[in-house]
Amino acid sequence: MKRVALASPVGRVGAVLAAGLLMGVLWLLWPTSRPPQPLAPGGAPMERSPTAPADAEPITPLPAAPGLEPAKLQLGEKLFRDPRLSRGNTMACASCHHLEQAGNDGRDRPTGIGGGRLDFNVPTIFNAALRFRLNWRGNFRTLEELTEAVLLDAKLMNTTWDELLAKLRTDPEYRDSFRIYGGDLEPWQVLDALATFQRSLLTPNSRFDRWLQGERRALTQEEEQGYRLFKSYGCIACHQGVNVGGNLFQRFGIFTDRPVVSAADLGRFTITGQEHDRRVFRVPSLRNVAATAPYFHDGSEPSLAGAVRTMAQSQLGRSMTDEEIDRVVRFLRTLTGEYRGRPVTTTEVSEPPR
Repeated sequence: MKRVALASPVGRVGAVLAAGLLMGVLWLLWPTSRPPQPLAPGGAPMERSPTAPADAEPITPLPAAPGLEPAKLQLGEKLFRDPRLSRGNTMACASCHHLEQAGNDGRDRPTGIGGGRLDFNVPTIFNAALRFRLNWRGNFRTLEELTEAVLLDAKLMNTTWDELLAKLRTDPEYRDSFRIYGGDLEPWQVLDALATFQRSLLTPNSRFDRWLQGERRALTQEEEQGYRLFKSYGCIACHQGVNVGGNLFQRFGIFTDRPVVSAADLGRFTITGQEHDRRVFRVPSLRNVAATAPYFHDGSEPSLAGAVRTMAQSQLGRSMTDEEIDRVVRFLRTLTGEYRGRPVTTTEVSEPPR
């Protein structure tokens, strides 16, 4: 197995200083950020309990899904679940992004339309609209760009616009639905409908969100301890904001020599060719993280506890005790939200005995 050489001491010191600087900036900015106030049914701000958490938290509550045109939402969901969007009518968007199972497929890496194993673990589609870049390497900026790439990629849906539009035009129901756009059926309309539906896939109302909004009993004492550890250890430097991550790039393996067994392990380097992008990936969101096992870009870690242990060693240069890991995992489970009024299905597995 080929490995990348260990980073030089200067490089490691630089990584530590950079991480420290980022933490310092975050601590300066947090007091000025204010999470959205909870609203009463009539829309007026609710009064906080005197024992409610302080406003200045590095994570803010996830908002409800935005108001979107119902006809486009319905059309987008139909397209999302339709295998006719692929060549041979064998694969839909929902084939890899199971909306009933955390928005991913629960496997380490998916199988493409030709039967071959793909390079990357499937990211959950839930809350994807809140990410600053899309995919593990962050090579797409909009849902429309990503969706088109998936449709046309020979390893994924493997279709062409001529083939896809011909199928839709021969379907009376689709012809009727697409009249909301006016004019002839065009690729941008398909992409707009699919992206509109994906923007609706937010999962608010997690227990942690309710705690942030003043519901003190939403978390147990152990879960609050886990959140404090999450912040004090420095996990919060990369996993903060409304999406608890998903808003920056980071090198995977700052303090450990992560193996490189395929081009996928090189991260953004395969796109930019820049040495500083070697093994750099988009930091994933931790929303619903207990439901989206397995973990990392290659799906190599089956358990949430194992992922916490690896991240502490690899990204922070720290060794956490089993009790500390248990507390952090308890906190992470509180980030599971709701989709269509039901909790996102949990697929978490236990860490194997050490």
